[in-house]
Formats: sequence, C-alpha cells, structure tokens
Amino acid sequence: MASGIVIFLFGGITVILSLRMPIGTFRSAGTGMFPLCLGILLLVLSSFFLLKLFFKMHTTGKKSFMGEIPGSSKQLVLFFGTMVLVTLLFNRLGYPLSSFLLMLALLKTLGMKRWSLNILLSLGTAAVCYFLFVQWLNIPMPKGWIGL
Repeated sequence: MASGIVIFLFGGITVILSLRMPIGTFRSAGTGMFPLCLGILLLVLSSFFLLKLFFKMHTTGKKSFMGEIPGSSKQLVLFFGTMVLVTLLFNRLGYPLSSFLLMLALLKTLGMKRWSLNILLSLGTAAVCYFLFVQWLNIPMPKGWIGL
C-alpha cells in the first residue's frame, strides 16, 4: 500500500508543479504538457492499484494492508532507484527507452507479475508517448543511442 500511496503523491506533485509551467495546447505544447500527462498517468495507475487493494481488503475482511504486500518497501526503493538512474541516463538512453524502463518499473512496483504483459504495456505506452509528444506535438526529446 505504501508504494501506491507514494506513487500517487508523486503523481499529484508532478501535476501541481507542471501546472506552474506553460501547458499550451496539444497543437502547440508547452513545457508543462509532458509532465502533466505523466503525472495524470501516475495518479490513474496508482489509484487503480489502491482500489484493487481496498476491494481485496474489503472482500477478505482483513483490517490492515500491511500483511498483503510483502517487500513493498523493497519495491518502492527499486522503483525510485530506477527513476533516479533513468533520470541520470535520460540523455544517453533517450526518451523512448527511458519511458519504457520507467513504465516497466512502475508496473512491477504496482504488483503486475506477468512479464509478458508488463513488457507489452510498457512498449505500448512508450510508443504512444513517443508518437504523441515527439512526432505529433513536435516536442524535442533526447534521442539517445537508439536514435529515435
């Protein structure tokens, strides 16, 4: 539960801080458009995760979330470690690979256990974000070593 709450708070802070930057429109995106969309995505995904835990607790009658997620602090450290590492290597990795790795880490942190589904969702999200922000909105992002 702690992982979901921290990611939800991180998404909320990202949304709040992105609203201080010029958002622009989808045709002419400002610097705040990408972090705003990312923050909203984090809020939605962590909300689904927290709702899943809430309904699981409600149907099983457990009084606490603490016993339900073994190693949640380890998962949280791994996710934020991945975030810091990807941030440090953002220019070298490039935008598509960075967004893929962050989404993969987020899905793993939220408890998605099927690697095939995690990789498919991460690839899909990275591709949609790449075409939305880089191709359609023409926001310059680092290309990295893969050249996209």
